[in-house]
Amino acid sequence: MKVKVEYLGHIRHIIGSVSEEEVEISDGSSVADLLSMLSEKYGESFRKAVYEPKGADVKANYIITVNGYLLNQLDGIKTKLKPKDHVTLLPIVSGG
Repeated sequence: MKVKVEYLGHIRHIIGSVSEEEVEISDGSSVADLLSMLSEKYGESFRKAVYEPKGADVKANYIITVNGYLLNQLDGIKTKLKPKDHVTLLPIVSGG
């Protein structure tokens, strides 16, 4: 099945400035499966940007939505994806 993935913020630079792409994943895949596949596709810099060091947890300063809903409104990274879902990856940037 195909899902659309949108990249916002500095993650675009990590993956080569692509803002959006359609990704082919297996039926029944979760957000965790999608992130794992994207990590393999885009390498260590993607993994370091999205995941906590030495873990499979998404960094606290990362917002991921599925069809506009935050993961904490769904089933977290275990959220099952459906064909044509729209997943957005957005790092939170802070500073002053």
